[in-house]
Amino acid sequence: MIPVTIIGILGLISIVVGWVLALGDVPPLRLTIPYLLGSTLLTIYSVLNWDVVFIVLNGAATLLSTMNLVRRVRELKGSVKNNR
Repeated sequence: MIPVTIIGILGLISIVVGWVLALGDVPPLRLTIPYLLGSTLLTIYSVLNWDVVFIVLNGAATLLSTMNLVRRVRELKGSVKNNR
């Protein structure tokens, strides 16, 4: 492995650790929706350029933001049911 790839992998691991530490918090939709769109587009961009580190990173970001979207929508549905 060349050193540049090692730097990329270390950056990837650092970002993922940050995500794991913040998993309990569900971000608001105003953050989740643009993040989902951006990470999806960056995943496509990374695939087109065949940048494996960023394919993994942006693919994980897309998956995480999709999960956050589902979690937030479920929370909103639950609060609507409780207010009836």
